[in-house]
Amino acid sequence: MNTCLLSIFLTVVPMQGVFLTPLEEGKDTVLIADQMLYGVEISDVPEGTVLAFPEIRPRTPEEGGVMVLSDWRIDTLDVKKQKKGLPRLFDIRAGFTVTSFLEGEYVLPPITVERRSPEGVTDTLSFDPLTMKVAPVQIDTTTFRIHDIKGQIRYPLTFKELLPYIIGFQLLAVIVILIVCLILMRRRKKIYEETHRDPAHIVALRKLDSLRGDRLWVPEKQKTFYSGVTDALREYIVARYGISAMEMTTKEIFDDLKGADVPDDLYAELKSLFERSDYVKFAKYVATDQENASAVPLAVRFVTTTYQTEIDAGGDAGQEVTDQKEN
Repeated sequence: MNTCLLSIFLTVVPMQGVFLTPLEEGKDTVLIADQMLYGVEISDVPEGTVLAFPEIRPRTPEEGGVMVLSDWRIDTLDVKKQKKGLPRLFDIRAGFTVTSFLEGEYVLPPITVERRSPEGVTDTLSFDPLTMKVAPVQIDTTTFRIHDIKGQIRYPLTFKELLPYIIGFQLLAVIVILIVCLILMRRRKKIYEETHRDPAHIVALRKLDSLRGDRLWVPEKQKTFYSGVTDALREYIVARYGISAMEMTTKEIFDDLKGADVPDDLYAELKSLFERSDYVKFAKYVATDQENASAVPLAVRFVTTTYQTEIDAGGDAGQEVTDQKEN
């Protein structure tokens, strides 16, 4: 805090208004380590007046006596307006925090405040010191007993404290229910699709029909064209013969198809189609328009022929069962 340094003090003015107030309200006795506000109140200070408070040197507990805990704190208690043309008047309260960790009576230092009026007149306001009596904490030795350390106090839970957990549990329950519903819906959808799934030959023919025409015969689209044709056939072979054609090479597929109900000429043509597809997809082979035009009809013929063979085999088996019943 700045201290007003003047070579000559013109006037020393004795003042009233020094105070010593406990910071914790409701106490009428100063006990060890209680904090007190020690300071002065100055009334009717004209606007524009400069007040310089003395510098406070904090003391440590090792030095004993009164210990200063804070610097000056200055507050304006009231502002009074005067007649027009006259300055306002302020009621000022200033003080600093003190305490003591030792029992006893301590005479606090006198307070002097240097005042310079708006007209430039400087004087010193002198406040008489006060005595701070510090009392120890009284202990009734007749009834005093040493108790063990108390455990943690457990307060009963209130509804306000439980409300976030209740809401969180409800949200979690809703999320779980939604997840279960989605799983059940997917299972039902899957069962429905499996129950109402079109026969394998219908699915294959529908996909092959979408590949008809010459819009995919250009060299840059032939890979897509042949992939569509062979993928449709692979899916049909999986459903018709139980061969894992989707993960197998061309050679592996046709090794497993040997001995199946596929005519030899159709077997050779279909194998040639798959090999051509491999060349187009992996060797950058460009098929001719004649090869492209024969791809879909050949695939359709393979599907319809093998499916018709299955129907004929089923019809023959049914006829044999009927004949046995009649006999």
